[in-house]
Amino acid sequence: MNEAARVLALLAEREQTVAAAESLTGGLVAAALTGAPGSSVSFLGSVVAYATALKHELLGVDEALLAARGAVDPEVALQMAAGVRDRLGADWGVSTTGVAGPAEQDGQPVGTVYVAVAGPAATSARAGKVVSLRLNGDREEIRRESVRSVLELLHEELSGNARAQDTEHNGGN
Repeated sequence: MNEAARVLALLAEREQTVAAAESLTGGLVAAALTGAPGSSVSFLGSVVAYATALKHELLGVDEALLAARGAVDPEVALQMAAGVRDRLGADWGVSTTGVAGPAEQDGQPVGTVYVAVAGPAATSARAGKVVSLRLNGDREEIRRESVRSVLELLHEELSGNARAQDTEHNGGN
């Protein structure tokens, strides 16, 4: 079972949903999720906000943050994940932003990527988890690894969240 199928199985088991906000991956996260049988149970949809302005307009990323730091930034990734979660009405939001190449962007070198997850407990754009990646390879390898990494992060967050719920239901032991 691939990472997308594992994530979708956990979401279905918990009766939860996910939405994706993508920049450098250009829809590859959505393609990975919809490629798994039964994805319609838990995957709501995605927003490919490739242009920086769309990150603000469609996902609610702070305009001043984008102006100050550019689109390739950990806080931008967190706000993208929270924004897509909120705008699409999902329990979980995931996001990818970064530089796949061939040239640097916003002063960031090729291979700089941020992936983020915002879960149901997140109450603000600052809540959630972001992972910073420094990837090697060509454009396609960087994009592929970004997809794998964001799905792996979501899997970790779902698994960790499930363990916390189990402990809570078992009297904290």
